[in-house]
Amino acid sequence: MSDPTRALWTTTKRPNKVEKTDAEWQAQLTPEQFHVARKAGTERAFTGPNWDQKAAGIYKCVCCGQALFDADTKYDSGTGWTSFYAPVTEDAVEYHADKSLFSTRTEVVCSNCDGHLGHVFPDGPAPTGLRYCMNGLAMEFDPKA
Repeated sequence: MSDPTRALWTTTKRPNKVEKTDAEWQAQLTPEQFHVARKAGTERAFTGPNWDQKAAGIYKCVCCGQALFDADTKYDSGTGWTSFYAPVTEDAVEYHADKSLFSTRTEVVCSNCDGHLGHVFPDGPAPTGLRYCMNGLAMEFDPKA
């Protein structure tokens, strides 16, 4: 069976992205945030910030502050990672092939700075049928006033 998330793969890169050296990112981020967001790491399930957050708000990129996901699209996937069924806007994220394990997955990155967020899978709820399985360390939660 073909993975429908492959159709999402970004073919053109957004111009004027935030670019910094590893040293600049390390000065800005915690070691854990740097490992996840800049080196495509993964936090352990049920350990990341806000995986069980239920308040209204916006999840923003920990690297550049771009809005990524609205809490209205968050749901409990039972995986232990912060899960959404859609980004806040279509152009908030980009998609890349990730062949780092023994299969090809669809990686999700911030479209403004290429910060690694997690992966998207075709087993989510309506209305999209997608599960954006995101690392909490890659995002900051901004509660709505």
